[in-house]
Amino acid sequence: MADPRIKCLKVRSPRGATVTEIDWGDGHKGIYPHDILRGYCPCAGCQGHSATIRFIECSGVQIELDDLEPVGNYALALKWFDGHNTGLYSYRYLRALCHCNECQPNYAEKERLELTRM
Repeated sequence: MADPRIKCLKVRSPRGATVTEIDWGDGHKGIYPHDILRGYCPCAGCQGHSATIRFIECSGVQIELDDLEPVGNYALALKWFDGHNTGLYSYRYLRALCHCNECQPNYAEKERLELTRM
């Protein structure tokens, strides 16, 4: 039986948005800022061939999502405005990257603090 935690039901990522949202099979609503998605791109070009995943700073068109499409029943292929499109984000990997308040409680506080400094 498939794990509902990694069953992708719906993806929302309107053109020009800076965040993608995913509805998961267990009712969870995932939040994925584009700087996080691009910064943790899982492709070998970004991550090399080691087992360690590292964050890569990106900005501008590098974090503007041009398109996305499902790959079978297990992943999303993301295409960025700078042409980068080799990362396949498995649903299991995406679930781990979720930045909603429940999954990353400190993320919301950090973002609030950064906004108050502007």
